[in-house]
Amino acid sequence: MTEIKQQEYALLNEIAQDSMVTQANLSNRLGIAVGSVNWYIKRLITRGWLKVSHLDRTRLKYDLTPEGMSVFTQRALLYAGDSLKVYSNVRQQAKSLVLELKQKNINRVYLDGQDEMSDILRLTCIEAGIHISDSPNEIILKVDKDGYKIVSGSTQ
Repeated sequence: MTEIKQQEYALLNEIAQDSMVTQANLSNRLGIAVGSVNWYIKRLITRGWLKVSHLDRTRLKYDLTPEGMSVFTQRALLYAGDSLKVYSNVRQQAKSLVLELKQKNINRVYLDGQDEMSDILRLTCIEAGIHISDSPNEIILKVDKDGYKIVSGSTQ
């Protein structure tokens, strides 16, 4: 894949959404100086990813070229692929924990957490027929930076 800097990708993204955007607006949206926007746009034009049309004396229109759209799409696909890998890993951890619970005949748990990883574990428990308790007087499953853990409780 062609190497693309974050600022170049951000510019391509903004231009893809609004081809009539000004360099001043791009500067404000991306939090970089207008001179930097101008430099990046020239670089994108040189790379063949962007073309510019003069609408009148002061107004420009930017368009992604097919090559620019390809680079933009490749980056988005890589991000989506990486996201799916992360989800797959988290989902596998949840399935392993649920299998451990089932082997111990645990069918009621309390989930300690309110993030995306907790949601994945919650759905995995429900799929396996494990009831999610509203109070932490059962087996407590915790989500932290290291993954899923059984932190306390007594088996039924």
